[in-house]
Amino acid sequence: MDAPRIFDREARRHRRDRAAAVFRERDFLRAAMLDGIAERLAAVRRDFADVLDLGCYDGGFAAPSGARVARTDAGAAFARDAGGVQADEDRLPFADASFDLVVSAGVLDQLDDLPGALLLARRALRPDGLFLGAFVGGSSLSALRRAFRTAEADRPVQRFHPMVDVRSAGDLLVRAGFALPVADLETLNVRYAGIGRLLEDLRGGAMTNVLADRHPLTRAALSRAADAFAEQADPDGRTTERFDLIFLTGWAPAPSQPRPAARGSAGASLADALRRFPKS
Repeated sequence: MDAPRIFDREARRHRRDRAAAVFRERDFLRAAMLDGIAERLAAVRRDFADVLDLGCYDGGFAAPSGARVARTDAGAAFARDAGGVQADEDRLPFADASFDLVVSAGVLDQLDDLPGALLLARRALRPDGLFLGAFVGGSSLSALRRAFRTAEADRPVQRFHPMVDVRSAGDLLVRAGFALPVADLETLNVRYAGIGRLLEDLRGGAMTNVLADRHPLTRAALSRAADAFAEQADPDGRTTERFDLIFLTGWAPAPSQPRPAARGSAGASLADALRRFPKS
């Protein structure tokens, strides 16, 4: 069964092409994701020969030394500039078991079929291959959401796509068949002097509205949203915006990996252990 259509693929490609020209000025969120991925990768003591950068933007991910890197992006401009191929993350052109490492930073939150994309990433890995992902989720853009709720209180319009929380992200890793799945969250708070700079960052990072059901934003509504955003400012006149970065770690299953003990295989029961301690 096909996934429900939430996003407009063509609009997403167009927004990514538009962002490519200014992305290096607005790449702080992806830079934070890549830093987190690099930290997690540094803790892994093994070599990687073939790497897939899934949703590569400008090719900023630094692959392990000596590794061959394939890069893909849904946007033609990003793919071209990074020396990669244009492909949607849930429609990969690679054979199964092609890579030792798949990395994806900043793109998985704009897919109709996120479970399918994770499944494809796992299938692209060789046994005991590693997947490291990161995307914006959780309670991100809470100040901007409040501003638009206030601005359009009389006629609410959906302008933000659903956000995946960290618990659901972990469940999706399990559903995709990853072994040893881990999902964790890091929060980045950014202070803005006004709504305009925040919107510029979102446009430059290819993070604006690409919902299939989009509605025009009137100047009056934007003006009200700007006022509502400013009303949330601290005494210094800056409004704090929240970005929750969800990090994913999973391994392609392999016989050599540690496995949880079989249910009922413990040598002592909890009840026996508790009997050793007297009641108070």
